[in-house]
Amino acid sequence: GRRRREAAAEEEVEETPQEKKLRLAKLYLEQLRQHGESRPAPGAGAPGGRPRALSPALTPRVQPPDPASIRVLRGHQLPVTCLVISPDDRFIFSASKDGSLIKCKWEVESGKRLCVVPGGKKGTEEQHMGHASHILCMAISSDGKYLATGDRNKLIMIWDAATCKRLHIFTGHRDAVSGLSFRKGTHQLYSASHDRCVKVWNVAENAYVETLFGHQDVITGLDSLSRECCVTAGGRDGTVRLWKIPEESQLVFYGHQGSIDCIQLINEEHMVSGADDGSVALWGLTKKKPLALARQAHGMQDAQGLQQPYWISAVAALRNSDLLATGSHSASVKLWKCSEGFRKLEPLWDIPLVGFVNSLKFSAAGDFLVAGLGQGHRLGRWWRVKEAKNSICIIPLKRRAAAPSPEAPDSS
Repeated sequence: GRRRREAAAEEEVEETPQEKKLRLAKLYLEQLRQHGESRPAPGAGAPGGRPRALSPALTPRVQPPDPASIRVLRGHQLPVTCLVISPDDRFIFSASKDGSLIKCKWEVESGKRLCVVPGGKKGTEEQHMGHASHILCMAISSDGKYLATGDRNKLIMIWDAATCKRLHIFTGHRDAVSGLSFRKGTHQLYSASHDRCVKVWNVAENAYVETLFGHQDVITGLDSLSRECCVTAGGRDGTVRLWKIPEESQLVFYGHQGSIDCIQLINEEHMVSGADDGSVALWGLTKKKPLALARQAHGMQDAQGLQQPYWISAVAALRNSDLLATGSHSASVKLWKCSEGFRKLEPLWDIPLVGFVNSLKFSAAGDFLVAGLGQGHRLGRWWRVKEAKNSICIIPLKRRAAAPSPEAPDSS
């Protein structure tokens, strides 16, 4: 039994009770600080002025989405590769593979396109306001001020989200920029690239901070929350990594068989990732193996006479809840519930959407889900789904009426 105990102990990441206390205290202060900034509606806070967490019993109250209520925003000529929702849930920013790369800002309520940044020919980035190659990723700061976009041509561009004016270009990656995320509550930006590195930037000062090494293959995605760390998906190196920036250390997680193509933090303790072997993995940040793994999460496809799982091309989490969404090219987006204390992935509903789902994001309030669709995969693998529309879909998520509780979101 001793060896098994030692093996189990090794799976746990060392965190002393003191470190845990400090981390939770920092997290609590961070939440208070953000809560103060966001000026909640009267009565929105929990007693004692603590920020209101979304009720963990959230999903049973979400109803199956009605396909007829899905709104489709058209305007991109080529597959949508990435999108973000502004922190106030009023705007969507999206980008696509358009050679003359168009970046759009949309108004959620009206579906209007508010601004379009046209792209240009390669090498014209300096004179010209847009990217000159595919945008693969984007991020928005939690105060809604800065938007960052990353392209195949190694560039990161920083924009004023309100005016869509370009503020700066960061150079330094040696290959395509595939993942971007602002640390919550700050203007610190993390970027991931096919050059296998993670870089840290200070956007407010237009400054490069540092580079982190460790992945053995292209990094395909990255995410972060309030803590000074980020998580990455390492493609075919078969690992997910958690990077602790101040300690310059990393934790390595194993669980998928194929290329890990997307990743998202659910809360400060858990994350979800998806791979082209068709699996969706649910992780606790202190365990090296998945807490739950859904194999063939979107079923099997018959590709050129070979049975293979539908690749998972996008994952999203409604932050601090138990609700997840996954995308593939299986003609549906799937909603899942993390049950049994994040030890089980329970399928909830399928939302019919045709095409490659290259990006998925929940609104902060959890009342809608946005999907970026394309005829092709964001990373450009092989074939097209010809009947797909290159578009953005807004999927309303209705809550079942529940007994009024202090947790129920204020209807504003």
